[in-house]
Amino acid sequence: MLIYPAIDLKGGVCVRLMHGKFDQVTQYDEQPAARLTAFTTEGAQWIHIVDLDGAEAGEARQHGLIGELTQAIDVKIQSGGGVRGANDVAKLLDAGVSRVVVGSLAVTQPNDVAAWLKGFGVERITLALDVKIEDGVPVPALKGWTQSSGVTLWEALDRYPKGTAKHLLVTDVGRDGAMTGPNLDLLAEIRQRRPDLVLQASGGVSSLEDIAAVKALGCHGVIVGRALYEGRFTLPEAIATAKRS
Repeated sequence: MLIYPAIDLKGGVCVRLMHGKFDQVTQYDEQPAARLTAFTTEGAQWIHIVDLDGAEAGEARQHGLIGELTQAIDVKIQSGGGVRGANDVAKLLDAGVSRVVVGSLAVTQPNDVAAWLKGFGVERITLALDVKIEDGVPVPALKGWTQSSGVTLWEALDRYPKGTAKHLLVTDVGRDGAMTGPNLDLLAEIRQRRPDLVLQASGGVSSLEDIAAVKALGCHGVIVGRALYEGRFTLPEAIATAKRS
């Protein structure tokens, strides 16, 4: 299982949000390149970078900076935030991003995103569905997690039949940044319903035990943010845990 250290960019600096709320921000680094270098030095194979300004505004805002970071450091980058068209996907890929994260549009414009998957290839795009649990049912959230999509996670995934998509990132918004542990029940159900998808877990990871639990479910990757920034464990410790059988 891969560990994806997270770098969330807001105003050009590294931050973390609480429960995905843009007014609950903790700033960590003024120099994202230094954090990227540190993660790479500590053994990261992939790094997850999000343009929070773009996610909030609904259009790319920091893709230039993301391109600069990608060119500066030799590590694979998965990145998104504010991706609203095929041109945004192409620009990030041209800048050196290895996989582009597509969020809200994966729910609201599945036909367009399906065309991008076909055109760019399933290895180059990660579908990122941010969910809120409503009456026990996972429902994708839109527009920086401020609106409900009105469809269930399962209905959203049904729009991408087996073979049309590969990489899936699911975040439980209620746990994101809270370090209360990942939603293992949700992850287990996704693995049961869609074993064809390469699943990345996100939201709530706070301990090495959480990483081991996510791996035990058969997830292929886990996004780790605040726990690393606040020293709950080190990246080398996380990577070693993810490699254990």
